[in-house]
Amino acid sequence: MWIPSKLTRPARLHNAILRPRLLDLLQHATAYRLVLFRSPAGYGKTTMAAQWLNEHPHTGWFNLDDNDNDPFRFANYLLQALNKASQDACLKTKAMAERRQFACLSTLFSELFAELQDYPHQTYLVLDDYHVIHNEDIHDGMRFFLKHMPDEMTLVVTSRSQPPLGTANLRVRDLLIEADHESLAFDEEETTRFFSKRVANEIETTALSNLRAQVEGWPSALQLIALHAQQRPNHLAESALSLAEFNRSHLWDYLAEEVFDLLDEDTRSFLLHCSVLDMFNAELVMDLTGRSDALIKLETLNRIGLFISPLEGADNWFRFHHLFAEFLRHKRHAHIPEQRKDLHNKAAQAWLNQNSPQQALYHVKKSQNHSFMVEILSDHGWQMFHHGELRILEDCIASLDKRLLFSSPRLILLRLWLAQSQHRYNEVGDLIAESEAEMLANHIQLDDALQGELNALRAQVAINQGKPEDALLLSEQALGQLPATTYRSRIVATSVVGEVHHCLGNLNRALPMMQQTEKMARQYHVYHQALWALLQQSEIMLAQGAVQPAYELLEQGFKLVKDQHLHQVPMHEFLLRLQAQILWCWNRLDEAEEAALKSLDVLAPYDDTKSLQAYSMLARIAITRGEQDKAARYLQRCNDLMDRADFHIDWRANADMAKLLYWQQCNDISSIQQWLEHAEEPDGSCNHFQQQQWRNLALARLLTGNIEEAHRILTILLDSCEKHALVTDRNRNLILLATICKRADNREMALKHLAEALHLTNSTGMVGNFLIAAADIQDLLQTLIDDKMLNELSMHRARHLLREMNSKEKHRLVHFDEALVEKLLNLPDLPELIRTSPLTQREWQVLGLIYTGYSNEQIATELDVAATTIKTHIRNLYQKLNIANRSEAIETAKELLSLMGYQVS
Repeated sequence: MWIPSKLTRPARLHNAILRPRLLDLLQHATAYRLVLFRSPAGYGKTTMAAQWLNEHPHTGWFNLDDNDNDPFRFANYLLQALNKASQDACLKTKAMAERRQFACLSTLFSELFAELQDYPHQTYLVLDDYHVIHNEDIHDGMRFFLKHMPDEMTLVVTSRSQPPLGTANLRVRDLLIEADHESLAFDEEETTRFFSKRVANEIETTALSNLRAQVEGWPSALQLIALHAQQRPNHLAESALSLAEFNRSHLWDYLAEEVFDLLDEDTRSFLLHCSVLDMFNAELVMDLTGRSDALIKLETLNRIGLFISPLEGADNWFRFHHLFAEFLRHKRHAHIPEQRKDLHNKAAQAWLNQNSPQQALYHVKKSQNHSFMVEILSDHGWQMFHHGELRILEDCIASLDKRLLFSSPRLILLRLWLAQSQHRYNEVGDLIAESEAEMLANHIQLDDALQGELNALRAQVAINQGKPEDALLLSEQALGQLPATTYRSRIVATSVVGEVHHCLGNLNRALPMMQQTEKMARQYHVYHQALWALLQQSEIMLAQGAVQPAYELLEQGFKLVKDQHLHQVPMHEFLLRLQAQILWCWNRLDEAEEAALKSLDVLAPYDDTKSLQAYSMLARIAITRGEQDKAARYLQRCNDLMDRADFHIDWRANADMAKLLYWQQCNDISSIQQWLEHAEEPDGSCNHFQQQQWRNLALARLLTGNIEEAHRILTILLDSCEKHALVTDRNRNLILLATICKRADNREMALKHLAEALHLTNSTGMVGNFLIAAADIQDLLQTLIDDKMLNELSMHRARHLLREMNSKEKHRLVHFDEALVEKLLNLPDLPELIRTSPLTQREWQVLGLIYTGYSNEQIATELDVAATTIKTHIRNLYQKLNIANRSEAIETAKELLSLMGYQVS
């Protein structure tokens, strides 16, 4: 008695989504002998095959199970499926099979092919769930079948494992179409359509994208989540952001029933032990489990489709599917909880054998084996430090009790350097004091070498605290105490000497010291210190006016970050910050903004006070563009950060520069006067940050009407620039001095200073300071051009600057975003027409872009909508504001911005 359902293809496809991506792959299947759908359970192999062949009349379907390992049973069902597909075109062969008149399957299939030789129709034979077949006679027969079957026939196989059907040969001969788990996994577009069909509430694309990534597109997981969402629709957004909200029990039940419980005890135990590892190779697993057959076992598991995948680009490295890994951890915690610590300790040792101490520390944290942790930190901590593995080091050190932490001077030093390298300068001094007290209490004596290392650190702290004389003394002491083999601290001490000379304005002495530091750091593979030396060299060259070479050094820095994987080291932020500063000076604002935003990404894991420089740079970029609303938000962020922490004068000076430029653009003299009441006056002007702060003071004096004091400050600054060869600061000072002289009615001197500034800019390319002073120097530039007071190169530069200054985008690009509109609508003196006929958010955006000077086509491009849509928005806002044309719209925008306190032209 034959079971009819074994010969019936799936019919319930009404809930299945169409998958054109895969259907396109199968479009020319008639030219291939085998179509193989191969993946672990739940990837929709059967559904995909049924959907593809749904409209094809000549399809035979054979649903396999364990009982079909009997060749007689297998042959009879296969022939019945073929007769069903071919309208009984092979009845003779079927009769032979029923009477068992065949010696082997090959003999039977020879008769079959002879009987089908005149059958004209393209036929598909589907063997569903072929992974249940383990009878070698059947495999032999099917290999014969594939080799000799008629050209009008295509065999379709679905399987969780690689079927032994000669697929390698077929692949080489281009006679195989294969859809594996990566192909069958849902992509983002398919995921969106899948949930749209099942869940009534609209879900954000980003949320679905996150969800798909977490389950790696596994259709069964998405199906269970969709069912969960139908029952609890308000929870899908949370599930999409994190699977923590999702009831995993259904997934665990599915994986247990369909996969785990079908395995033998040895394999189940092997998987549970391996689940302690996020990724693994044979050596790692061998050290963990003690099994010499680890590689064979892994390859077997991969071949039989157990949610294990080779890592791309890595030979013989594997990982589990995310959800299967979580399932195995769940099983491990439930069934062998007593082995948890032992497994993590073995995993830590296995990773150490692979020379991967960071992974080893992850596991000893899990096992809470602090003695083992101290051993790893002592042996490998500095190596990890040099490669930027800061977070895991700090987490481990923070988990140690004082007895273990302060038992090792090397560990104490590592802790101190971790704080120093992450710019926690104010914390380092306290940590040094605590460490010295604990070492004294524990009777720990430092030898000269260790004392030298501590002095090198003290020197670095002193330079960061603005105490260059103390830093120089400590660094020289360190160099006298340190043996030649203690290269890391010698590198630091040499670097500090260079920084001291930099701060004191001795640039010609600072630069070779930093070059020596870089050379030593590269020689001994202390790459984060090599990066620091490159950044210091770049700053020195920038101060000397060698802006292009300074920028090229930054390119070397980016290469070092890439080659040595230093992307999340805080110094990477310094690199991006310097790049943004130079790009701003060159008026490459889009690139400068990109660099500043990237620097925020680097700092994301750290204390947000470190982001002051990035926000002040973003504010400066927005001010240069005339985006006053955006600049105000960035400056508010700067104010919040400055209220919460103390900063080096370099950081404060840059932030104050942005504030002053903003207040100048808004004509906010009262804020400038308030700033002057508390402004810091540096005790010198021999370096770039002292120069910047004095320039801030001069600008503030100028804007508040104290022209004489502003002139006095600039005169002192220029003398200091001459003494210390600060070419770039001289360039900036001359531009401001030209403005001061103009306001003092000394036009002749203003023209002289501006001409000299232009001459310097021919070599530095520094145009940013000209552009932010446009309102004061634009007419001076025109006079220099008209009166032919410049050489040819300077004349070209002046004309270029005028073109930039005349660009309307540079002066009045204001975004009417939601925050600005909300403030505007809350103004007490807002015209009643605006309040009673409010514009939509889109209409406000359009008004802002009209004010900027955009055409309809440019507005459409900016907002990514059709030009006809923009016309509709413009018509609506004209009606609501009772205006007739663009000129009136621009005037209305000006009036509204004036109410907000913006300076408009």
